[in-house]
Amino acid sequence: MASTSLRSLLRTQSAIPRLSRGYAAKAKTLKETLAELIPKKIENVKAIRAAHGAKSFGEYTVDQAYGGMRGIKGMIWEGSVLDADEGIRFRGKTIPECQDLLPKAPGGNEPLPEALFWLLLTGEVPTQEQVTELSADWAARASIPKFVEDLLDACPSTLHPMSQLSLAVTALNHDSAFAQAYQEGINKKQYWQTTFDDSMDLIAKLPAIAGRIYRNTYGGGNAPAIDPKADYSQNLSTQLGFGDNEKFVELMRLYLTIHSDHEGGNVSAHTGHLVGSALSDPFLSMAAALNGLAGPLHGLANQEVLNWVSRMQKEIGQDASDEKVKEYIWKTLNGGQVVPGYGHAVLRKTDPRYTAQREFALKHLPDDKLFKLVGQLYELVPDILLAAGKAKNPWPNVDAHSGVLLTHYGFTQQNFYTVLFGVSRTLGVVSQLIWDRALGMPLERPKSYSSDAIKKMFEKK
Repeated sequence: MASTSLRSLLRTQSAIPRLSRGYAAKAKTLKETLAELIPKKIENVKAIRAAHGAKSFGEYTVDQAYGGMRGIKGMIWEGSVLDADEGIRFRGKTIPECQDLLPKAPGGNEPLPEALFWLLLTGEVPTQEQVTELSADWAARASIPKFVEDLLDACPSTLHPMSQLSLAVTALNHDSAFAQAYQEGINKKQYWQTTFDDSMDLIAKLPAIAGRIYRNTYGGGNAPAIDPKADYSQNLSTQLGFGDNEKFVELMRLYLTIHSDHEGGNVSAHTGHLVGSALSDPFLSMAAALNGLAGPLHGLANQEVLNWVSRMQKEIGQDASDEKVKEYIWKTLNGGQVVPGYGHAVLRKTDPRYTAQREFALKHLPDDKLFKLVGQLYELVPDILLAAGKAKNPWPNVDAHSGVLLTHYGFTQQNFYTVLFGVSRTLGVVSQLIWDRALGMPLERPKSYSSDAIKKMFEKK
């Protein structure tokens, strides 16, 4: 009997290396990766607060309170940091570094949004296998409830696509795993898990939602089923009716990646974080963020750029001289208007997202007339804005370019552009929301003052 036990033990021990090798060969899922990272991150946050919690970010002024809180440091946002001179970094990586390091589709040159989401959530560059499995996971979650389909089908085509998107995302709250678990009394240490599940469902369903809105509003018939073997951008492009255009699909991969996150202070990101701090589920939080994104000072900016550039092209011609372009720029400024697409609340250099799109255009559509005009503006506008004293940052931002690229490929429905922005920005907002739950971030509740209170506060000082 002892000999039998010994043989059993030896067989078990001899199997361990094979099992270990087999386990190592299986890539960890995103949720498994996150589960390993969260305890380490919690300890890191505790250490940061213990060492630096009482230190001040600096003093703030009354002008900042009246000026939209510009420059006030008061949020934690893990996925990205925006430097005024350097631009955006996703988990410490620049856009060119992301383009170089993140996995791509076979034959593609642009990073996959799935890979960028993995990076935003974990700080790690995923393997190709992990990204492929994440694509498959999103495709498997992609179907939308019948009542949401009916809700969208009942919308008049005159209802703005962003209103339809917000409506659909809000309605997905009906099946929220987080809301259900909260009602059942889940331990707060587990909040992140159902928040993760809701977030994955939300991201996964956006291509089908966006496609249904697009086809209901602009025509095109019924969308095909989500392809379980296609990547996220391919499925989104197919839902919109552009899936056969490989360059458009590549553009979507770039677009969804670079628009995904821009630290936490912008309207959409901050709104999602604020609403989420009340323990609203990811669907409600993101719907609120989308409503902020819909504003003309945020997500609609690229549409305003395209309108302005198109009007210029009609007035001065497609191959206008630099002098004609300068005259139109001065005409805009002297008319009390701004040059859309130039300047940024934080950046003090050319937006790296603009540069990434310009490089895409130089590679794929160098002779496009509208792109050539955008190139002229890139050379002429900054000096004119500096001469006019109109901007601290006279350089182009991301909105100065994206509409031109979409138009080139026949995507001319400008009211829909913000929907694409919303699909992309969801990646950044929900990745932070998951971390908000994991770190136990509290209800956000800053102090406010009335104008009279401020007067009394400083009248004797």
